[in-house]
Amino acid sequence: MALTIFLVMLCLLLMGFPMMIPMLVATFVGFFVYFPMLKTDIIVQQMISGISPVALITVPMFILAADIVTRGHTANRLLDLAMTFFGHLRGGLAVTAAVACTMFGAISGSTQATVVAIGGPIRPRMLKAGYEDKFTTALIINAADIAFLIPPSIGMIVFGIVGKVSIAELFLAGIGPGLLILLMFSTYSVWYAWRKNIPILQRSSWAERLRAVRKAILAGLFPVLIVGGLYGGYFSPTEVAAVAVLYAFILEVFIYRAVKLADIPKIAYSTGLITGIVFVLVGAGSAFSWIISFAQVPQQLIAGLGLATAGPYTILLAISVAFFIGCMFVDPIVVTLILTPIFMPLARAAGIDPVLVGTIVTLQMAIGSCTPPFGCDIFTACAIFRKPYIDVIRGTPPFILMLLVVSLLLVLFPDIALLLPRLAYR
Repeated sequence: MALTIFLVMLCLLLMGFPMMIPMLVATFVGFFVYFPMLKTDIIVQQMISGISPVALITVPMFILAADIVTRGHTANRLLDLAMTFFGHLRGGLAVTAAVACTMFGAISGSTQATVVAIGGPIRPRMLKAGYEDKFTTALIINAADIAFLIPPSIGMIVFGIVGKVSIAELFLAGIGPGLLILLMFSTYSVWYAWRKNIPILQRSSWAERLRAVRKAILAGLFPVLIVGGLYGGYFSPTEVAAVAVLYAFILEVFIYRAVKLADIPKIAYSTGLITGIVFVLVGAGSAFSWIISFAQVPQQLIAGLGLATAGPYTILLAISVAFFIGCMFVDPIVVTLILTPIFMPLARAAGIDPVLVGTIVTLQMAIGSCTPPFGCDIFTACAIFRKPYIDVIRGTPPFILMLLVVSLLLVLFPDIALLLPRLAYR
């Protein structure tokens, strides 16, 4: 049965259908061919139950908050703030780009929004300063992927729902790996600038830094509201999402006045379209997960791979490899919907912390967003920077290697991810 389902999905994908169609068709093929005695109502029930969890309310709200701040002045203010503190260092402009991507990712939770908002203004500056185009583009699209780890993260929300893991703990678990990636990217940027003899920019005065802090301080409260609210127990993930939307609205419409009230319906419409796609994928994924679980496909695959008796390290490495390969070719959310029901029971049986599994999975989703052949951030960069596909991916290998190193470190040193959740909730 497993072979039939995956062949159906592969054929439909090669024919150019969007991913929701192969998932639904494969689900119905498996249902009617192998379980004709069951009522079709079950498929509908599974799809509805897939989009019923209350935590999914956070998805459209975080998307809406990201859309509002992307159209406003938040990105430029964060970029100016990072520039005043890091711009004078060797490789400071590249470090500024990485820091700004991380800060904006902590606000938007969207890798593509980060590429657009930060990459647009910083890329011309880096090229003018002497950075190679391939390095500049690769740094932007890979640093933007820190948004997948730093809360809020839609990938973590989806994994938390599918894997039945605390979303609040997942949010906190992503901070450590996200900051580690930022440190590695910044170190590499300094080495690159030294090797290429990139000129050092003029140091900003403390007066300029204070002005930048004053301009960006309200934008900088976004991660404080999200992380502080969760860590302090003031908000649930759902309430944090609502606060993020309200704060983004007040900040961009009434304080910065970069977004007009007349723009809100267009922004809401865009949010609705993206949310609809996500919810259809989640519903289809829920039905698909049920059919393969009912047919005991996960047990067959695990037994065939010899993972049933494997140790925790082997299982975590297998999860990393499976999600890494899957996210190279298919939308990360889809990969999460398909593979999580297969690996989560195995991880729980081996005594592996599900929050650690979620962090590793989310990191693979981040890597997949910037990895050829089908990383979504690659195509976003092609559209925004008007560069050919080959030119965009030329500089990505060093960054992907660093991301894979972080994946290995998470397997070997779980406290990188688990320290904050343990302090806050255990």
